[in-house]
Parts: sequence; C-alpha cells; structure tokens
Amino acid sequence: MDIIKHYFPEVTESKLAKLAQLEQLLREWNAKINVISRKDTDSIALHHLLHSLGIAKVVQFPAGTAVLDVGTGGGLPGLPLAILFPEVKFHLVDSIGKKIHVVQSIAEALHLTNVKASHSRAEQITEKFDFVVSRAVTRLAEFHPWIRNSYKKPTSDINGLYYLKGGDLTEEIAESGLIVKVFDLKTYFIEEFFETKKVVFVPVTH
Repeated sequence: MDIIKHYFPEVTESKLAKLAQLEQLLREWNAKINVISRKDTDSIALHHLLHSLGIAKVVQFPAGTAVLDVGTGGGLPGLPLAILFPEVKFHLVDSIGKKIHVVQSIAEALHLTNVKASHSRAEQITEKFDFVVSRAVTRLAEFHPWIRNSYKKPTSDINGLYYLKGGDLTEEIAESGLIVKVFDLKTYFIEEFFETKKVVFVPVTH
C-alpha cells in the first residue's frame, strides 16, 4: 500500500488497511473467477486500486452524495472509492451476475456499509445519483445514453460522469458530441502505466 500512501498521504491507517485487504480479496477471488486480467495479479495496487482512485484526484465526493458505478466488474472503481469516501453512498452495477456476487462478498468482508451491488444494467436502475463513475466499459457515444437519466437535479458543477479511459480519445470524444473535460492522470501519478490514462468528466446537462 506504499504507493497509495505516497499519492494519498492524508488517507488514514484504517482506510489503508481496508485497501490492502481489498487487494488480497481481489487476488483470491481472481483465482476462482476472472474479475481482472490474470496478467495484472501482481500489479493490483497500481493497475486497479490506484487507477480507480485517480477519480479522487479530480473530484472529492461531498458527504451525503450518491454515486453509481456502471459495469463495475470486480468492484472497480467503486470499492476503492467507497473505502476512501465512507460518507458517500455507492451503488455498483454489472450485467454479469457472478461478478456482482464477488463484489457483494468483498463489500461484506470489508464491512462497507455504504456499498450496494446489483446484478443489473444501468438503464434499469430507477434510483437517481449525483455522480456516475465507470472504467472503460465502452465508447463514450454508446455509454452516455445508458446513464443520462441516472442523475438527480444537479446541485453543483461537479455533478456528472467521471469515466476512466486510456489512449487518444480525440475521435471518441468528437463522435460523442458531448462537452467534456479531460484530466490526464500522468499529471498526478508518475508511473509509466498512467502515461495515456485519463479521467473524462461529462457534466450533467439538465
């Protein structure tokens, strides 16, 4: 967890302990069910936990707000963010039932009372949220329509989608027709892994 502590020096020891436990649980579950790439098993802290927490470098979710994590897979980015923001409610959804079973088991083991996990598609969730997060599920033009009706009435200009993506997004952003703000994670993290990694912010428009 040294790398997390390095970039998030304000994180408490108890949160670091939970992140360390999350890393271990992901490794254990991944041996049974493929929730993350097998080649990443030795780099969970860097490639998965720190990458997920990249969202926390560009936005601080206010206490009492609600976040939807779409296509969460093994609980990323939702679980690391839920550990970091215990006063925020997280609803993690995925269309693959066995992955949601893993997420529910991990959330229970970590006593994350601010996490709910559902085997569902984003469009089927009737609850409304202040924020949506996701990690490279599909192209923005395809993804955004799934979640555009997921929002509460915005209370701040930080409300919206925080989408973790990699590579050159020029064409993808143009294709989406959305007004976005792009944050380069290499601004915050020096590791080569983050060279082309970004957080794309799409504000709520209604």
